[in-house]
Amino acid sequence: MEQKRVTPERITELAENEVFVFGSNLAGAHGGGAALLAYRKFGAIWGQGVGLQGQSYGIPTMHGGVDVIKPYVDEFIEFAKTRPDLTFLVTRVGCGIAGFTNEEISPLFAKAHDVENIVLPAGW
Repeated sequence: MEQKRVTPERITELAENEVFVFGSNLAGAHGGGAALLAYRKFGAIWGQGVGLQGQSYGIPTMHGGVDVIKPYVDEFIEFAKTRPDLTFLVTRVGCGIAGFTNEEISPLFAKAHDVENIVLPAGW
């Protein structure tokens, strides 16, 4: 499967129609990693752990295993389908502070390959 575009390793700015997709926690305490960047630069709301907030979208990854993260990923994919006006740049959600590996998390995004406005990290 060929990926046309991949999420940059480091995102420092976004175009007007781009959304930074990051790993969060349910409490919305965006204190480190990509969540802190989302809070400082892309409009993430302190206290909101899930969904669209400014130019960012939070997917909770700190509250359990892959099985409890999957419904939030599925919800994100369905949401992205409803917003073709936006391009969602998915970071390596869950693969930083949450401690998961690419091999554990990337399969959760398999259905995202068919969604044109979702951009995934290299190899996902």
